[in-house]
Amino acid sequence: MIDQIIPFEKLGMNDVEKVGGKNASLGEMISNLTDLGVSVPTGFATTAAAFRTFLSQSGIDDRIHKVLDELDIEDVNALAAAGKQIRQWVVETPFTPELEQAIRDGYTELCGDLENVAVAVRSSATAEDLPDASFAGQQETFLNIRGVDNVLHSVKEVFASLFNDRAISYRVHQGFDHKEVALSAGIQRMCRSETGASGVMFTLDTESGHRDMVFITSSYGLGEMVVQGAVNPDEFYVHKPTLEKGFRSVIRRNLGSKAAKMIYGEKAEAGKSVEVIPVPEELRKEFSINDDDILELAKQAMIIEKHYGRPMDIEWGKDGDDQKIYILQARPETVRSQMSTQVMERYRIKETSTLLASGRAIGDKIGAGKVHVVASLDEMDQVKDGDVLVTDMTDPDWEPVMKRCAAIVTNRGGRTCHAAIIARELGIPAVVGCEDATERLATATDVTVSCAEGDTGNIWEGLLEFDVIKSDTTEMPPLEMDVMMNVANPDRAMSFAMLPNKGVGLARLEFIINRQIGIHPKALLNFDQQDDDLKATITDMTSGYASPVDFYVEKIVEGVATIAGSFYPNKVIVRMSDFKSNEYANLVGGSQYEPEEENPMIGFRGASRYIAESFRDCFELECRAMKKVRNELGLENVWLMIPFVRTLSEAQAVEKILADNGLVRGQDGLKLIMMCELPSNALLAEEFLEYFDGFSIGSNDMTQLTLGLDRDSGLIAHLFDERNEAVKKMLKMAIDACRAQGKYVGICGQGPSDHPDLAKWLMEQQITSVSLTPDTVQETWMFLAENSK
Repeated sequence: MIDQIIPFEKLGMNDVEKVGGKNASLGEMISNLTDLGVSVPTGFATTAAAFRTFLSQSGIDDRIHKVLDELDIEDVNALAAAGKQIRQWVVETPFTPELEQAIRDGYTELCGDLENVAVAVRSSATAEDLPDASFAGQQETFLNIRGVDNVLHSVKEVFASLFNDRAISYRVHQGFDHKEVALSAGIQRMCRSETGASGVMFTLDTESGHRDMVFITSSYGLGEMVVQGAVNPDEFYVHKPTLEKGFRSVIRRNLGSKAAKMIYGEKAEAGKSVEVIPVPEELRKEFSINDDDILELAKQAMIIEKHYGRPMDIEWGKDGDDQKIYILQARPETVRSQMSTQVMERYRIKETSTLLASGRAIGDKIGAGKVHVVASLDEMDQVKDGDVLVTDMTDPDWEPVMKRCAAIVTNRGGRTCHAAIIARELGIPAVVGCEDATERLATATDVTVSCAEGDTGNIWEGLLEFDVIKSDTTEMPPLEMDVMMNVANPDRAMSFAMLPNKGVGLARLEFIINRQIGIHPKALLNFDQQDDDLKATITDMTSGYASPVDFYVEKIVEGVATIAGSFYPNKVIVRMSDFKSNEYANLVGGSQYEPEEENPMIGFRGASRYIAESFRDCFELECRAMKKVRNELGLENVWLMIPFVRTLSEAQAVEKILADNGLVRGQDGLKLIMMCELPSNALLAEEFLEYFDGFSIGSNDMTQLTLGLDRDSGLIAHLFDERNEAVKKMLKMAIDACRAQGKYVGICGQGPSDHPDLAKWLMEQQITSVSLTPDTVQETWMFLAENSK
């Protein structure tokens, strides 16, 4: 006699053939991880044997497989007709008496002393959630189902969904025999996330494959909105190594629009059990979960990953009643974890044009083709091979046509939505959450879809030129110095960290301030003194944070922590802000606080600015951010660098301000580096080193100021060359002074990236490191190895 149902508590990963991957995983976690702190709502599963008996005793299995054997799945209209017919047969076929009674008994036991407990009825295929194949979202899920008759009807609908168009198509493309795949229905107690929050998390970065991150998405209400891509959710990153050491290592936050949420409907039956309502405007401007929730999610995710021994894709909910976090599903991550980390493929756009739309970049590739705006599934057969599919959102029914596309663009969705998952599986670029792409892009126009420019994906007008750079990182030859990287954009840090490197020789704070903040710090410190229009602009830009000043500090923290976490434990040298007065003036609210200078390049910048009474309170915000990165997030691999230090008295004054703000040189391993970029720095190198733990040479400014030229002047630009003998003499003086004192000396200017022969000369001078732009790292590394023999 076969088992009709099995409680989750009696299941484990050895039961995939009995109840499918999803239900086996739920049982595995309840049995093995509950005592370790992973909370999974209980329930039971119908068995694959019961499903097969249901089909065979009724005789519909022969009819089903006759239709499937004769089907051409590339004909989307024939696929739709066949799927509809088969699903109707399944729904109209009665359960076996044994299965129906077992479901009734199981639901009664699940309810206990309560009446009509709300459950989720989910699908679990026997070929599902294998480490190298994802069936995510291909069969139906029904939420807030109450009463045994509604549960029975929902199970029938779940059984029928094994023959959805997308599931039929996927099995064929993955080489699965339809006859060999069976379905189990999981009946699981609901987590009341309708009054809380829910989402999806991965135990790696989904775009770069970086293994040191937990990536979390979250939105209000039931989780189907996030999974379907119907909302643009909040996003968070947690750094695993420092979390394991006990630090509160939330290193990155992105506020999503979260325009709608799914809640319980009035009728707890399939098709009517949930409804979608707008989220109030004030809640959209707040994060849907707090740091305590984020850290709890990350801890549970890491426990799950450790148990399974591989990166995981996890659905979760926060119960609005008891405020606890629950794990609802866990499956192996099947895209990034399967890719080679030894062979890298990088895309680089060579030109830009009119920007037509932008959103969240999925992957890091570039695709180009003709736009096809599709309003509904009825128009799906019009999409041709190589088209750029543009639509509001996708769901699994779109999969048969998505594989034809050069790129995918959607109005709605985040990095864990359906369109994002399928784009990764297909290896094509996607830009999701554009909000208005279907209005901005017109069918039959040529566009280039670029996901190679950071977190933001851009849709450019026309067919633009781009490069595809393939490189083998299996084994890089040893060198007599370290090769580091210049990393300005935190959005690219995780991808860049996958390249061979010894850390970051230059992380620019001004890039973070310009791109992720965009507001002058004085305007935030003096928020109450701004006019109403500027106040409104600042309030909108700083949504989700406790105050305008907190926004400034936290965004610096997040930008620096993202870079430092990506390259951890290698050192990351962060240069404090080096904006010139005209650049600061271009920030929101900045013009009222900045002087007009004839030559800002040699004006109010660097150390002179930090110690000035007019700017000191702004610099102290940067110090506050750096202290949090090191002390609260545990990223002690961050070193600090001070730019444009003209005099020894400035060096002394800056060191004191840092110490006054809790950044004491030598304390907790803090290294203080000076940007050596002025002739005075090289001439008085020994004296400057009394206040610093080493130099990082800025060859751009050193060349300009040694040769007395403006590199932006076309009249004399031909004279700009870091290899000039006078410049090299300055560099040698700085290198020799540091080596004599056993201190760090590197170079972070553009010179070694542009001129490998200069990098070779620097290596001969026994410099500690060269810091290169990421696109030149491997080429320069190999050049140096070949020319140092």
